[in-house]
Amino acid sequence: MKGDYPILGQHTFFELTGSSLSFVEYRQIPTQTTPFESTARANEFAFFGRPSQMFFTQFFNLSFDLFHGDAGFKPVDWRIKVTPVFNVNSLATNELAQVNPNVRSGTSRNRTFLALQEAFAEFKIADTSPNYDFVSARVGNQLFVSDFRGFIFADVNRGVRLFGTLNSNRDQYNIAYFRQWEKDTNSGLNSFSDRNQNIFIANYYRQDFIFPGYTAQASIHYNNDNPSFKINQNNFLNRPDPAGIYQRHQVDAVYLGFAGDGHWNRFNVTNAFYWVVGRDSMNPLANRAQQISAQFAAIELSYDRDWMRFRTSFLYASGDSNINNGHATGFDSILDAQVFAGGIFSYLQRQAIPIFGVNLVNLGSFLPDLRSSKIQGQSNFVNPGEILFNIGQDMDLTPKLKMVNNVNFTQFAQTNVLSQFLYAGHIHHTIGVEPSSGFEYRPFLNDAVVIVAGAAVLLPGLGFRDIYSNFGQRVDTPFAGFTSMVLSF
Repeated sequence: MKGDYPILGQHTFFELTGSSLSFVEYRQIPTQTTPFESTARANEFAFFGRPSQMFFTQFFNLSFDLFHGDAGFKPVDWRIKVTPVFNVNSLATNELAQVNPNVRSGTSRNRTFLALQEAFAEFKIADTSPNYDFVSARVGNQLFVSDFRGFIFADVNRGVRLFGTLNSNRDQYNIAYFRQWEKDTNSGLNSFSDRNQNIFIANYYRQDFIFPGYTAQASIHYNNDNPSFKINQNNFLNRPDPAGIYQRHQVDAVYLGFAGDGHWNRFNVTNAFYWVVGRDSMNPLANRAQQISAQFAAIELSYDRDWMRFRTSFLYASGDSNINNGHATGFDSILDAQVFAGGIFSYLQRQAIPIFGVNLVNLGSFLPDLRSSKIQGQSNFVNPGEILFNIGQDMDLTPKLKMVNNVNFTQFAQTNVLSQFLYAGHIHHTIGVEPSSGFEYRPFLNDAVVIVAGAAVLLPGLGFRDIYSNFGQRVDTPFAGFTSMVLSF
């Protein structure tokens, strides 16, 4: 039901949208075996076992949107939106203790989950100029992405947001507070359990900043993540991180940032810089309180020629060079969902790669932050950091079919944290080279049907081999391929 015809009077509209997201992925990730007497196959002695996994997830969304106002010309006067989501997911592995620490649970898992993902009310407080500048408020479960590429915070969660425009919509601003719901482990959807985490965000956008077509953004984030204890739905410990001293701790971090997106003449540019400061009351890896000071920078430049776009990107996340002092200089986000350097097609961004109770990287993020889970763990600023260089090419092969190609070169910024965490000697900096390719197909030239497929490999560098070697044996080249389909009505 489209919201372009009033259902009550001349200004009240209703939109009903249903969507289905189907996703299936075959992946290979380093997989630790259990103690030798409990391995999936007899006589398995290698520390890392068979890496293959098959994952399937299905989301059914039904969105009800009731709003009042001539939204084609000015912001709505009020809106009520509710989106329940049902999920079915399945994971099949080749090793025990991957779906549950109890080896009797086998090598596969099937789960379902029902969530009220979006549920908010929005109302306009005032019109502030004759040119439809306004100030509005939104209360409830809502989507919010705090910058152009989701580097720091991107989530649907309960919050209160004040937003509006100034100077004939040339400037936009947001002031938001989120009290996080706990996430379901397997679907990533919201539960109705309190996370005991407070997030404050304020940002300001300025269009045509210096260059026509370039939008600049200044922002501040504050993450207050209180001490808590969480064993997830699969019976693994997520908070505190199962590394080091396993002690509950509080993270208070403030992010100061500047970002931009748009074009400088014929060159497209996206850039971001963040500096995070704060305190971790007792970092589990460092075994002491930490004063946080870390930096992040990213830039993407691209050039369009006919039906092709040529891209190059660079990302830097500072690392901690000394785990034994009281200064945490490894950068970490709050809850990121990075759209950068290949995005969903990238192997490192698509996978949560485990390493002794935590993850080297987490799903949806390039950052090697050594936290147990992006959605249920706490930010960890004692980490190796990362340097990434990307080259890529996007091709609109037809109006319906797009091809995306990328090659990423990645390395750790520092390796001292890894050396001590793994009780290893020297660990090299190089993570590896990661080529990826994917297709996006829109058969009806709209979003009613969207089919996406991609594949990526990680050609492991010396640093990755140092971490995941099997008693000196050669490290396999991990591979992942996926396909997804979105149907909307």
